[in-house]
Amino acid sequence: MTSSTPELNLRGERLPWVAWAWFGALLLASYAPVLWRLVRQWDYDPDMGHGFFVPLVAGFIVWQKRAELLALKPSPNWWGLAVVLYGGLQLWIATLGAELFLARTAFVISVIGIVLLLGGTAWVRALAFPLFLLFFMIPIPTVVYNSITFPLQLLASRVSTEALTILQIPVLREGNVLELAEQKLSVVEACSGIRSLLSLTFLSLVYGYFFESKVWMRVALFVSTIPIAIVANASRVTLTGVLTEYKPELAEGFFHTASGWVIFMVALAILIGLHQILNRGYRWLNGRR
Repeated sequence: MTSSTPELNLRGERLPWVAWAWFGALLLASYAPVLWRLVRQWDYDPDMGHGFFVPLVAGFIVWQKRAELLALKPSPNWWGLAVVLYGGLQLWIATLGAELFLARTAFVISVIGIVLLLGGTAWVRALAFPLFLLFFMIPIPTVVYNSITFPLQLLASRVSTEALTILQIPVLREGNVLELAEQKLSVVEACSGIRSLLSLTFLSLVYGYFFESKVWMRVALFVSTIPIAIVANASRVTLTGVLTEYKPELAEGFFHTASGWVIFMVALAILIGLHQILNRGYRWLNGRR
């Protein structure tokens, strides 16, 4: 009886590791300034705190797929070189126009091109999910960000006003500003819910990949992050309004920041709970057939 492990190892030895190393080094050297600024934004921008985890999670998934990749015979595709060149062209145009989003997405495009060039279409298919995840480490364009945050600010303000009214706490809303008896609350961009939405969408994809095999369930979890993030953020604003009735200083500083983390963890728990409910409903429906 012959084990299949030696065959995998032999194939693995024929992989163009030297070419991978050269292309990887050239890619990092070409995009070093772009990547450095990107990492700095992850550090100071609270909306992009999850950016540090994106390449780590993507790398872990690639590592998990190592046996599958070793079993695939590399079939270099020269269209990958065209993709890499396009990424370089996009980087050049973005540098001339000082457009960060184009420069950063050019890096991911170049990574995809290198995988296609050295591994072929089979490798791109096998690594489609971790390659797609890399786009989540890139902040969305400012124009798109602003068009999303303001409606979310207004929505969070309206929902919080209704909730505070139900709790019999007097409140007057003017746009995204809530007038309370003891303090004025302004639902700024940081309180719009975009932070929770960006992180939750990334986590929903990763959670669905590791804990769910049904495609429709993964899509449902991804879509559900939108209402969950909106409700969670409105709950945070409402909680802040309630706390200001007792201690106005709780609306800012450490307690305000801590409440954001608590609400986010609650939102994550809701996402996991929703997954369990959908799974139970799916099994129950199949059991009745």
